[in-house]
Amino acid sequence: MHALVRLIERLSGGFGVLGAIIVAPLILATVYEVFSRYLFNAPTIWAYEIAYMAMGANFLLGAAVTLRDRGHIRIDLLYARWSPRTQALIDIVGYACLFLPVAWWLSWGLWKYAFYAYLSGETSGDSAWNPIIWPFRLVFFAGFVLLALQATAELIKAVYILAGREPPGASR
Repeated sequence: MHALVRLIERLSGGFGVLGAIIVAPLILATVYEVFSRYLFNAPTIWAYEIAYMAMGANFLLGAAVTLRDRGHIRIDLLYARWSPRTQALIDIVGYACLFLPVAWWLSWGLWKYAFYAYLSGETSGDSAWNPIIWPFRLVFFAGFVLLALQATAELIKAVYILAGREPPGASR
């Protein structure tokens, strides 16, 4: 289990870095659009779509590493006061009963969404550029699969804590 958790956490971290790198083209496209539109009165036809696709990819690819690093918003008025084993029990119930079923169900739906866009050659329809949309939808799918995998790793770690053992990845 330790090797599996480490693998998942490395995947989350690697795709999180990729998500962070995507911010650079987003910034460049936005700066180019601002100069083009306001200085030269020549707006682009592609900047809007680059922006929403890059920003979406950034958030989706960063979600798993944020979960790994406990960066998501958590209301811990009571949770923080409980023992680690009680916290682990709450995490197990939350991940196993709520989070993981929804994440895997969404992943399956997003796979079909991306696959049908690929088969049909669907385009965005949001601008004159009108790019094919399946790569962006594939990122949606990948982001949710990574999030579900990281939640699985968090569930495994919580089970270890509940059993009174050192959780995998604890020395990270």
